[in-house]
Amino acid sequence: MEPLPDDVDRVLAVAAHPDDLEYGVSAAVAAWTAAGKEVTYLLVTRGEAGIATTHPGEAGPAREAEERASAAAVGVHDVRFLDGHADGTVVEGLALRRDICRVVRDVRPDLVVTLNHHERWAGGVGWNSADHRAVGRAAIDAVSDAGTRWIFSDEGAAHSPRHIAVAASAHPTHEVDVTGFVEAAVASLACHRRYLEALSDDPVQEQARAVVERMVGDPAAPRVRFELLF
Repeated sequence: MEPLPDDVDRVLAVAAHPDDLEYGVSAAVAAWTAAGKEVTYLLVTRGEAGIATTHPGEAGPAREAEERASAAAVGVHDVRFLDGHADGTVVEGLALRRDICRVVRDVRPDLVVTLNHHERWAGGVGWNSADHRAVGRAAIDAVSDAGTRWIFSDEGAAHSPRHIAVAASAHPTHEVDVTGFVEAAVASLACHRRYLEALSDDPVQEQARAVVERMVGDPAAPRVRFELLF
């Protein structure tokens, strides 16, 4: 794998739910913020349908708070949530493209990172969720929209990010060395306590460590892999 291009100062990471970026990407985010890069998180939903034992009206605010704490653990303090897109039923279309385009033009990133939009996860296993597929595809399209002056022309001045990369892709092409940042990523995922406690009876810290270590691979040379689209 080639290194992901490093000619960036500002990054926008777009995902469907709180915790999506913590499944591996946050290790790269920790490396970027440590290097002085500005990173903004954009969450399309608040993950309100993600805890079976908790009503969405309670789960949404709780998961938003967990995401803000999780982002802060890897140096991200600009965390934004869209309204009007419901967890579990996100629709890929003009409304979502417009909302993401607006944030791209406001943040004006050099690099946009989004999550796997393919039908399957890395390794070709497991069916990817409808929300992930919809948000990933809409984010890619919104980057193109953001650079075109006459598309959503009421949503700010056009801006074309230099790169867009897809995390957790089944077709990775580039990687980021996250040596020294795995612990920050574990701490970041562990902030999603209510969500992880609902997933398993295993201690939260153990769950977080197992997930992050699986995502970054060899502990002697941990890497986060991306599919670089341009």
